[in-house]
Amino acid sequence: MFVESFNPFNNVWLSSLIAAIPIILFLLCLTVFKMKGIYASITTVIVTLVIVLFFFKLPVNIASGAAIEGFYQGILPIGYIVMMAVLLYKLTNKTGQFKVIQDSISSISQDQRIQLLLIAFAFNGFLEGAAGFGVPIAICALLLTQLGFGPLKASMLCLIANASAGAYGAIGIPIQVVDSLNLHGDVSSSAVSQTSVFTLAIINMFIPFLLVWIVDGFKGIKETLPAILVVGVTFTIGQGLIAMFIGPELADIIPPLLAMLALALFSRKFQPKNIFRVNNDKKIETPDKHNIKTLIYAWSPFIILTIVVMIWSAPQFKKLYEPGGHLAFLATQIEIPGTYSDVAQKAITLPFNFIGQTGTAILIVVLITFVMSKSVKFSSLLQLLKETFLELWLSIITICFILVISKLMTYAGLSTALGNSISKTGNVFPLLSPILGWIGVFMTGSVVNNNSLFAPIQAAVSNNIGANGALFVSANTVGGVAAKLISPQSIAIATASVKQVGKESELLKMTLRYSIGLLVFICIWTFVLNLIM
Repeated sequence: MFVESFNPFNNVWLSSLIAAIPIILFLLCLTVFKMKGIYASITTVIVTLVIVLFFFKLPVNIASGAAIEGFYQGILPIGYIVMMAVLLYKLTNKTGQFKVIQDSISSISQDQRIQLLLIAFAFNGFLEGAAGFGVPIAICALLLTQLGFGPLKASMLCLIANASAGAYGAIGIPIQVVDSLNLHGDVSSSAVSQTSVFTLAIINMFIPFLLVWIVDGFKGIKETLPAILVVGVTFTIGQGLIAMFIGPELADIIPPLLAMLALALFSRKFQPKNIFRVNNDKKIETPDKHNIKTLIYAWSPFIILTIVVMIWSAPQFKKLYEPGGHLAFLATQIEIPGTYSDVAQKAITLPFNFIGQTGTAILIVVLITFVMSKSVKFSSLLQLLKETFLELWLSIITICFILVISKLMTYAGLSTALGNSISKTGNVFPLLSPILGWIGVFMTGSVVNNNSLFAPIQAAVSNNIGANGALFVSANTVGGVAAKLISPQSIAIATASVKQVGKESELLKMTLRYSIGLLVFICIWTFVLNLIM
C-alpha cells in the first residue's frame, strides 16, 4: 500500500463502499451494458484512477508506476504464456499430432460426456498443476472445440472444471506462498494444504456431475454415473492423500493423471448405453487407430511440456536466479523512476528474468516440437507465430488494463479497505471469509496474488476471534478458486484461445451463476467447519 490511509472518509464502511466501485462497475460493464472486454476495462481504469487519485490520495507518480507495472505483467508473464500455449497448439495441429491426440481420446470413448471428463476435468487439472497461469484453459478449450463443442461452451466448461485444481495450481504455488508471509499464529502452507482438503474434496466430487449435467442434464448423469464416480473418486482421493501427507506441490500432478488412466481403463469395459454427441447431425466417425510409437510422438509435446514446466517451477531451479545463485546474472529488478514511496518505503520494481519465465518453458517445447517435426519449415513456424499474435494482441491488451486496475486498487489501499470492512463482522466473519478470496482473485486473476493480499488479514482476524487460522487462509484460497471462473483475466484468456474475442460478456454471464453458487457453498461450509474445528 502506497497511501497514508485506506480509510480516507474515517468510516470503514463508506471507504469500502467507494473501494468496491471498480469491481461493481467492471461487472456491470460486462453484464448489464454488454461492453466488450477492452472497453469495459478501459472504462473501469478511468473510474479507478479518479477514485485512487482524488479520494484515496494516491500520488500521481505511483499511479503512473502502477499502470506501467500492470501493462508489464500483462505481457510478462501472462501474455507470453498465452501466446506460447496457443502457438504450441497451432504447431501440433500443423504437424498432425493434434489429430492423433483427438483420435486417442475418441478411441477411449466416442461419447462426448466421457471425452469432457477426460479433457475438461482430468487433463485440465493436470495442466493446471504443471503450468497454471491460463495454460489449461487455453489448451483444453481448444481441444474441446476441435471435438465439436461450441467455443464459448467449451470455455465455460473448462473454467468450471478448473475449480477442482486452482488451489494447488502451478506446482502448489498458491498455497506454498503462505510460508513466505509470516502469518499470525504461525500458519503454515502444510496446514493450509491439509485444511483445504475438507472443502475441495466435496467440490472435486461435485464438479464431474456438474459438467455432465450442463451438457446433457440428469439423463446424462444417469447414463455415465459409473464413469463420473471413477474419475471423481480417483481424483478426489488422490488429491486428498497427497495434500494431507505430502504437500501441495504434487496435488494437481499425480491425481489428474491417475484419474485419466482410471477412466481410460474403465472405459474398456464400460460404455454408456446411448452415445452422446453435442452435434447429433454430425456423423459419428470411427477414430483412426494408431500404433504406440505414433501415439507417443503425438502426445510428446504435452509430455515434454509437463517435464519442462515442472523443472521451471521447481524451487531448486528458481534458486538459480536468486542472489548468489549460478544464474543470478540473468535476473534483474528494474526500478521505475520516481515511484519511491516514504509510506511503503520502497519503489515499484519490475522483475525481469526471460529464461525463467513459464512462457519460455513453453517456447522451448515449441522449438523441440518443431525440431522433431519433419513436415514444418521454419518459415511456417514464423507464420504460425504471426497468426497467433494477430489473434491474441487485443486480448492481451485487455488483460494489461485489467492488471492496471488491480495494481491501482492494491497500491491505493482499496483492497485493504474492502478486506478490513469484512473483517469487522466478528463472529459472522467465518461466513464471509471466502468472499475476501473471491474478491482477491477477481481483481488479480491469481490465487497466488490473492493469498499474498488477503491471507495476512485472514490470519490476523482468526487470531483476534480465537479461530483456526489455517481454516480461514484455506477459505481465502478456495473462495479465490471460485472466482477464477469469472476472473476478467480468465475470461479474456478463454475467449482469446477459442477465437471469440469481444464476447467476454457472454462468457461471463454463462459462468457467473456457477461461481456464485460455489462461493455460497464455500461460505456456508467454512462457517460449519469453524464450529467443528
